[in-house]
Amino acid sequence: MQTLKDLIQSQIFFQSLEEKDLDLLVSISTLHNYEEGFILHYENSTSSELLFLVTGLARAYKIDKHENEIFLYYIYEDSLISELSDLKSSALYAYSNVEIIEDAQVLKINYKKFKECFLDKNLLCTALTSEILKRSQQLQSLINREFIFDAVSKVSMMLCDDLEMFNKLKRHDIALMLHIQPATLSRVLKRLKRNGIIDIIHGEVIVKEQEALREIYKDKLDD
Repeated sequence: MQTLKDLIQSQIFFQSLEEKDLDLLVSISTLHNYEEGFILHYENSTSSELLFLVTGLARAYKIDKHENEIFLYYIYEDSLISELSDLKSSALYAYSNVEIIEDAQVLKINYKKFKECFLDKNLLCTALTSEILKRSQQLQSLINREFIFDAVSKVSMMLCDDLEMFNKLKRHDIALMLHIQPATLSRVLKRLKRNGIIDIIHGEVIVKEQEALREIYKDKLDD
């Protein structure tokens, strides 16, 4: 049976740690199993624990003033869940809701001790910076999706960057996520197929011209 130490060591984020540092991290960490649909944290809540997704899949979203859900981004395994904006604070603030959408294992780390024993000693800072940059890129994609892209660009970007997730989700859910009508999504897919950029076999999208997809939404950014 895999120990907590073995599990932590298997994650890319922690692979730079030496044996003694791994042992210290294990002493301030706990592993939790969550089922699909569980809400890890709500927007505007605070926590004393740093959350890290070991296995499974989660999504971050917000609720607008009309009670509509605004999809932000997916969180994949071997990724940081918590949102860090102030490294001076010993508590973590949640800017979004995070829901488990595939049964998951979540590592919870005492953030105050993690900060004192690792970050303040320049351990895992590079890994943490990479996670923060990745989150920044996800939010930039969100801005493009919501304020710059039309329906064709939105669909093209998702097919280009996250084809596996596109094929996993129901078309209705994809339309809600991209803030377009299901009928619009259907028309865009038919257009892309007609142009030879994608194919659709038994309901699954296959990308034939990756660069052509990329050019569709890149053109919008260049306008």
